[in-house]
Amino acid sequence: MILKTFLLAIAQILQLVIFAYTWVIIIGAVLSFVRPDPYNKLVQVIYRLTEPVYQYIRKYIPTTFGGLDFAPLIVLLGLQFLDKFLVTLVLRYASTM
Repeated sequence: MILKTFLLAIAQILQLVIFAYTWVIIIGAVLSFVRPDPYNKLVQVIYRLTEPVYQYIRKYIPTTFGGLDFAPLIVLLGLQFLDKFLVTLVLRYASTM
């Protein structure tokens, strides 16, 4: 009973983190088209949250095609995979306990 509740809580927290980071990625992608003030604190926070992940992906996969950077799309696809596979796996395992 305790392990089931723990696993359900972990899955829900993981889902929340994935959801929040998905929105950070989307906001960062929209901001990249607008060219906001780089000294704005919100822009700096979004940049600091997204750029390390983008750099990691760019190290292994060429993401720029025709002047567009597809790193945010790759990250979003990875997050969706984690949500659909890992979180669902934990939820189903917890429900069988």
